[in-house]
Amino acid sequence: MAVEHTEYGTFEASLARSRALEKELRENPEKHKILTGDRPTGRLHIGHYFGSLQNRVRLHKLGVPTFIVIADYQVLTDRDTFETISENVHQLVIDYIAAGLDPHDGKTFIFPHSHVPELNQLLLPFLTLVTMAELDRNPTVKEEIAAAGLKSINAGMYTYPVHQAADILFCKATVVPVGKDQLPHLELTRTIARRFNNRFAKDQPVFPEPQALLSEAPLILGLDGAQKMSKSRNNAIMLSADEDETAQLIKKAKTDSERRITYDPENRPEVSNLLLLTSLTTGRPPEEIAEEIGDGGAGQLKRMLTESLNEYLRPLRARRRELEQDPAYIRQVLRDGIKAAREEAIKTLEEVRAVMNMAF
Repeated sequence: MAVEHTEYGTFEASLARSRALEKELRENPEKHKILTGDRPTGRLHIGHYFGSLQNRVRLHKLGVPTFIVIADYQVLTDRDTFETISENVHQLVIDYIAAGLDPHDGKTFIFPHSHVPELNQLLLPFLTLVTMAELDRNPTVKEEIAAAGLKSINAGMYTYPVHQAADILFCKATVVPVGKDQLPHLELTRTIARRFNNRFAKDQPVFPEPQALLSEAPLILGLDGAQKMSKSRNNAIMLSADEDETAQLIKKAKTDSERRITYDPENRPEVSNLLLLTSLTTGRPPEEIAEEIGDGGAGQLKRMLTESLNEYLRPLRARRRELEQDPAYIRQVLRDGIKAAREEAIKTLEEVRAVMNMAF
């Protein structure tokens, strides 16, 4: 089968489309459907919160129907451990609800894709719509393989973007919130949707071509000030950390030798990252905070951040503690999400079988 190459396009074009989509979501939230999610590799940290979770809550409050996939199968693509997957899934659900997502609003559904067999069945026809060359050159997969330090690449990692397409298209999502680094994955999903429609359903397309909603949230560095915040790098503050733990972690955060505090992300990334976090938790510009601290030095900056971050997270952490005492409720949220996801997936798979002449 001759197919056109996947074109990843420019970031500027993606950003322009994203801004138009943002306006459409505010004006007509019910016309869209969002798919977003996480891999269950551990509890969420403040980088996740300010980078994506806060935005999900915002979209949730707009009333956009949202499916949140917990990609548990994908944990197996680059990790040997599987013993903690179940606990990690439960902790993700706790973080989601504590942050403000309401799984009972009739528009928000949280589910692990391992429990939606109809979703995973889409992987087989989708694999026939992509070439080995396209999988070879996907830049996001290359980066993930490098980050995981994999010497041997299993087929699950290699076909990860196609499985992600199934996650997105099973519910016919029209919107996928992503960062810049995830654009290639989404472009392949759009390509798969387009090729499926052209090959099997020209007269009445089955799948929409989902659009990227690019996050304008700033990059949150870890407490080492050198790289993205990550639990695996031991440079993160977890949402579940208590106030004393938070204080100790911030106290150890890296700064620099200059006493006067200034906001200069390019030349002073460590200090600027702490100022940015203080800004996000107070609603004040980082430049204004730096000016206020002045010659007060890193000690005063860290004290200010500790106080503002603990104050900001106090309601979330209190809600987290309540949820952790009710595992039966968390299991019910997952069961309800799985039920809703399967209903969507069954309908989609029936359409897929029909247009592929496999409805017997």
